[in-house]
Amino acid sequence: MLRESFPCTLVSWEESARLARQLAGVIRADGYHPDLVIAIGRGGYVPARVVCDSLLHDMLTSIKVEHWGIAAHKKEEVVVRFPLAVDIRDRSVLIVDDVTDTGDTLAVTVDHVASLGPAEVRTAVLQHKNTSRHTPDYFAEFLTGWSWIIYPWAVHEDLVGFAGRVMGSKTQFFEEIKAKLAARFAIRVADDDLRAALEDLVAMGEAEQVGSLYRAVQDPD
Repeated sequence: MLRESFPCTLVSWEESARLARQLAGVIRADGYHPDLVIAIGRGGYVPARVVCDSLLHDMLTSIKVEHWGIAAHKKEEVVVRFPLAVDIRDRSVLIVDDVTDTGDTLAVTVDHVASLGPAEVRTAVLQHKNTSRHTPDYFAEFLTGWSWIIYPWAVHEDLVGFAGRVMGSKTQFFEEIKAKLAARFAIRVADDDLRAALEDLVAMGEAEQVGSLYRAVQDPD
């Protein structure tokens, strides 16, 4: 069951790029030179590209693994949605993601990649949480004290999800929704960003707007 309240941490583009460059520095210092870098989609796409840029490495591909949905909704099991589509037999690979939370995504990905016969598999993430059951080989930052991390490449999607979570069936003013996001999830964003999220909720049929008021559309079931 989802908790009603927990802290979120918003990471800026500048900070995420800094972490990715720092991660690349850790890998470089260790002397690891993979034949191929594999990004875990979707969170690992941007970090993997920046890591490759910093390492002057141009062999990058991806795998799509699903575990977390919008706004910290965890799915029942980790699913490899789009398996690796390249031959990695006898090649050294580096798997890159944004964060280890439970560590399940990384563990399932490693198992899948290892089953394809590579010579070596190593893993790297921007931020490694102490709640993770799987420890990556490389990380830029170690986090203690759990919060939901919102990266800039997922901020709109998560904002849509969290706005939907604080919106009840009774009509609320924009400022009330904004205050609830801050109180329940420590989310503080620009008004234009929140308005864009609310517009999408209305467009998806999950919310209604009546003048300056909003309310959630309840599932008939």
